[in-house]
Amino acid sequence: MADIIALILNFLKALGKYRWHAVAITWVVAIAGWIVVLALPNQYEASARVYVDTQSILRPLMAGMTTMPAMEQQVLFMRRTLFSRPNVERVVREVDLDVGAKNSKEFDRIVDNLMSSIKMAGTERDDIYTISYTATSAKLGRDVVQAFLTIFVEGSFSGKRQDSEKAVQFIDDQIRGYEERLTNAENALKEFKIKHMGMLPNQGADYNSRMMSTTEALNQARLELSEAEQARNAIRRQISGDTRSAPGQRPLPIPTDPALDERITSVNKTLDALRTQYTEQHPDIVANRRLLEQLLARRAEDAKNAKPSADPGASYSPMLQQLNVALSEAEARVASLQARVNEYSARAASLRGQSAQVPEIEAQLAQLNRDYEVNRENYQKLVERRESAKLSGDLSSATDMLSFRVIDPPLAPATPSGPNRLQLFTAVFVAALAAGLAGAFLLSQVRPTFLSQASLREVTGLPILGAISMNWTAEQTVLRKRRLYGLAASVLLLFGAYGAGLTAILVLPL
Repeated sequence: MADIIALILNFLKALGKYRWHAVAITWVVAIAGWIVVLALPNQYEASARVYVDTQSILRPLMAGMTTMPAMEQQVLFMRRTLFSRPNVERVVREVDLDVGAKNSKEFDRIVDNLMSSIKMAGTERDDIYTISYTATSAKLGRDVVQAFLTIFVEGSFSGKRQDSEKAVQFIDDQIRGYEERLTNAENALKEFKIKHMGMLPNQGADYNSRMMSTTEALNQARLELSEAEQARNAIRRQISGDTRSAPGQRPLPIPTDPALDERITSVNKTLDALRTQYTEQHPDIVANRRLLEQLLARRAEDAKNAKPSADPGASYSPMLQQLNVALSEAEARVASLQARVNEYSARAASLRGQSAQVPEIEAQLAQLNRDYEVNRENYQKLVERRESAKLSGDLSSATDMLSFRVIDPPLAPATPSGPNRLQLFTAVFVAALAAGLAGAFLLSQVRPTFLSQASLREVTGLPILGAISMNWTAEQTVLRKRRLYGLAASVLLLFGAYGAGLTAILVLPL
């Protein structure tokens, strides 16, 4: 504790020694600081408050028909990009802040100062935003705030509208591309069908199902042919039994079958016509040749087994005539069924010959159909999305989707908002006093002296035998008193100047 008291006493003695230096430093710092404070230009703070309404009755009405624009995100984006450099440069030119700029560096400095001075406050929860700016002119502050408020309102509408137009343009480009792809796919599918006509599946049936259906039809035709032949043979047997003659009767001429002869003639004509177009190995020629052999064999067998009756009128019995008519009908049915069997046999042979090509053709057709369907579905989806994008663009540009209500418009303030000269004046005075004390202390450290016996003994380490006190004369005593009075007067004058300055600031605001 004694050391602290001794240190304080030494500090006060040092200040006392350099008191005039401290007073001079205080006066210089105070006067310079006060001049700077009084010379500071007035500051006018202009502000505007705007309410952004992002709720609209169109949202529930248009839900599901189009993509609803995210107005909250759009407003948030505009808030974060409002003070971007392009917008600030635009405002600088609009309010003529760049008039005094002589080069690009000064223009950039003006832009940087404006970017650091303009402020925007508000929350997305309340949807109320405040734009404020402090300028040296009331009109300038109002113009700057009004310019940024206009950019904030206009940008919220134009940005979304431009995005919608770009989206529609992009979808149109994609639609044109898919139209070309769809046309190419249709042409490829058409050319493929023309090239492989007759080998393509019908009504969704593939090769295996076609082969199975043809085989089943062939088997059914053969069964019906066998039944018809059995019925025909039965009629022949009845005719043969009716036309047998009794012993000792004169044999009659062997009757011939006109229908059989006519069929043989028809088959021969068909063979002649086919031989002019195809070779002997063609399935149709082989089938007709086999049919001709069967008909000839049947006629030979009929001629061999037929026995003429001794009664000339037996051949003209009503029963025989009915049997002959039934035989003709049976022969006709057998011929038609034989033709059906031949046709189905030819089809089955043709399908068996195509067994190596048809699966590959069906696979290629399926691939072409799949590509065509994919392009068609994508094209239809893009057309729907384009209409949705257009509707979304029209919806986002509607004023009801996003409305701005200016609560407090920007006004030119009549009184300056700053600087706070009262606080600055006091701060300068306190700083001047601190500077005077610090200057005196620094001088005592630069030019040190022993202010007490204890400090001398502590530094030298020598014993002190005694001290000689100062004996002031009458003239020196008067001079000392005058100096003290002068010091007190200078300090009092400094405080008086501080008081007068405060009074002037309070009474006459600059």
